[in-house]
Amino acid sequence: MKCRKALKNDLPDIVRMLADDTLGSKREKYQDPLPDFYYDAFKEIEHQRGNQILVATENEQVIGFLQLTFIPGLARMGMKRAQIEGVRVDNKHRGKGIGRKLFKEAITLAKTEGCGLVQLTTDKEREDAHHFYENLGFVASHDGMKLIL
Repeated sequence: MKCRKALKNDLPDIVRMLADDTLGSKREKYQDPLPDFYYDAFKEIEHQRGNQILVATENEQVIGFLQLTFIPGLARMGMKRAQIEGVRVDNKHRGKGIGRKLFKEAITLAKTEGCGLVQLTTDKEREDAHHFYENLGFVASHDGMKLIL
């Protein structure tokens, strides 16, 4: 398994994985061809400094991914943070350590970027994900809130 930055051609696999669960199937629109809004969003991510999609591949096939964003801040004496979002591993490849390897790579990139902490949000319904993150050392220290616009 290898980790690398996502390419435009990876989008169908990425969106398929986003849509491949109970919550994602309500939020995403996986179809062939993909709607342009996914390509537009990917282009924005590519052009924004400190924002990337990190993919895990096996035999050149995308089998997992996460979005990693570096956020400069004033709080905590100007500490830079890494934000992880949209974590998915292909259903056929779960339980093989792929998520752990993706996180290890993301944390290494965050350290290289000078981040003082890595944070993430996860839906309250994703109890298996909560256990996974806790096993990686993440602590549920804050409550997150969202306002849907």
